[in-house]
Amino acid sequence: MGTMDGRTALVTGGSRGIGLAIAQSLVDRGARVVLTARKPEALAAAVESLGGPSAAVAVAGNAGDAAHRAEAVRTAVDTFGSLDMLVGNVGVNPVYGPMVDLDLGAFRKILDTNVVSSLGLVQEAWRAWMAEHGGSVLFVASVAGLRSSENIGAYGVSKAAVINLTTQLAVELGPRVRVNAVAPAVVKTRFAEALYEGREEEVAAGYPAGRLGVPEDIGEAAAYLLGDGAGWVTGQTLVLDGGRLSVGR
Repeated sequence: MGTMDGRTALVTGGSRGIGLAIAQSLVDRGARVVLTARKPEALAAAVESLGGPSAAVAVAGNAGDAAHRAEAVRTAVDTFGSLDMLVGNVGVNPVYGPMVDLDLGAFRKILDTNVVSSLGLVQEAWRAWMAEHGGSVLFVASVAGLRSSENIGAYGVSKAAVINLTTQLAVELGPRVRVNAVAPAVVKTRFAEALYEGREEEVAAGYPAGRLGVPEDIGEAAAYLLGDGAGWVTGQTLVLDGGRLSVGR
C-alpha cells in the first residue's frame, strides 16, 4: 500500500458503510481523518474503531449546513495541520417511485444534499487549504447516475450531476487539485438494504463477479484515486459494479 503518512482527509458521511470503509483504508495507509455525519454517537464509535483521536476526530452536523461544512474543514486544518484529501460521500434517497409522481420539495432536498452540499464542501476546502497547497477530491457517485434506475430516479439524477461536477471541477481546479469519483452498484450497506434485503442471491446473480459489493471494495478504490498512484488521473468516474453494467440488461 502506498503511504499517506502526514496527510489529512475529510470524509463526509463517515460514521458507517462506505464512508467508514474509505476512512479505514486511508488510516491504514497512515492518514489522519476527520469524519462527519449527523449522529454524534455513531461518529464516536467510528472514531474509536479507527484508532481514537490520534487517527480520527469527528464533527457532527448536517451536510447541507454551510456553517457545519466550514467547521469540518477548519477542524481538519486546526487539528492535523492540513487538508490534503476530501471525500464527498453524503447522499440521501428519501423517495421511492416514478419521477412523474415525485414531490418537487423532496427532489430539491435530494439535489441540495447530494449535489449542492458537495460543491459547497469543495469550495470551503479550496479556500481554506487546497488552493495554496493542492490535494485530491473524491466524490461517491453511483451507477444510478449512468443509466435509468427504476423507482430511484431522483437519486440517479443527483448522482449524474455529481459525475458531471467531477469533470467540471477537475478542469477548473487542475493542476493543483485532482478530482475523481467512484460509481458503485449495489453495496451491502444499511443505506442500500432495500435493494437486496431478502433476495441477495437473486440480485447477485446479475453480477458477473458473482456477489454484491462490500464497503471495503469502495474503500480500496478510493484510496487509490486519492493517493499518489493516481497522480495522472483526474476528471474520471471509476465504475465499481462487479461487472453489472457490462451485462447490458
